[in-house]
Amino acid sequence: MKEENEILLLKGNEAIARAAIRCGCDGYFGYPITPQSEVLETLAELKPWETTGMVVVQAESEVASINMLYGGGGTGKRVMTSSASPGIALMQEGISYMAGAEVPGLIVNVQRGGPGLGTIQPSQSDYNQATRGGGNGDYNVIVLAPASVQEMADFVDLAFTLAFKYRNPAMILSDGVIGQMMEKVVLPPAKPRRTEEEIARECPWASNGHGLKQRKSQVITSLELQPDIMEERNRHLQAKYKLIQENEVRYETHSTDDADYAIVAFGSAARISQKAIEIAHEKGLKVGLFRPITLWPFPEQQIRELSHRVKGILVVEINAGQMVFDVRLAAEGRIPVNQYGRLGGIVPSPDEIVDELFKLAEQAGA
Repeated sequence: MKEENEILLLKGNEAIARAAIRCGCDGYFGYPITPQSEVLETLAELKPWETTGMVVVQAESEVASINMLYGGGGTGKRVMTSSASPGIALMQEGISYMAGAEVPGLIVNVQRGGPGLGTIQPSQSDYNQATRGGGNGDYNVIVLAPASVQEMADFVDLAFTLAFKYRNPAMILSDGVIGQMMEKVVLPPAKPRRTEEEIARECPWASNGHGLKQRKSQVITSLELQPDIMEERNRHLQAKYKLIQENEVRYETHSTDDADYAIVAFGSAARISQKAIEIAHEKGLKVGLFRPITLWPFPEQQIRELSHRVKGILVVEINAGQMVFDVRLAAEGRIPVNQYGRLGGIVPSPDEIVDELFKLAEQAGA
């Protein structure tokens, strides 16, 4: 394998697969489903088990995939899965188990429209599921939202880093637009998979089969029948989530310093919004873009500060309105916060967004 950076023209899904190999991923367990099947297909084509020893398994279902992730992560390995919205819904029990047992792992969701089987076209309607945990119990998953094929590649290593830093599942929340579009990508330099000795040093909590012969036996579980002990576990988790919120918020802004209005959007909706902002500027409306990169932890404080500087916020998301509630909470009612989105796999056009911006300006009394 080449050690230096590599530049290729790739789909977002292909970039995920290639980045996984190059960042020392130990194993992938997944099941094909549109619009993310190229992740598994690319790994099958590249055969990393022959070059790096990375395991690639097409599991019998999404439920099997997430439980393989639970097992692999419990041994301290860098393991990942990918799916689209209906498949991620099936994984929620396993993700909750991983969060409760503090097992790191990477889940990639290339969203498609729902509810139910819905459509194979893109959507952002899994925002609530991703940012509220999705399964039972009080827990959070670290959620990164790429807006380009380059970020699809970059966020693989970042997600693994955060997952192991905090012993918590991490998710790359993409969508069918980013997963299927092609762009030039600079892949990261290849690094080897960690040795068993390195894993033992970095992950003293992991179960690796050595048992009492080499060290204290490690039991990986989310089950605790004693309520007082379970409460302490939950308090520990909440303290960890607070630490993540204090240290891992990521976001990007464009033209917000002197803007009268702001668009808040993530992923592909943010890319479409950038064009809408160009059109709005040509028509005399000063608009900036605030793009959350971490959907959890959410950049609440930064949006609160933004709401002190602008007259109104338009939240653009490809759903019926989900992130808008987090933005409204951050804005605390001081300015109008409107939402615009399309459903059923239809993405909004820049002109539609511009029309909504002028409606917001009229509402705000411009």
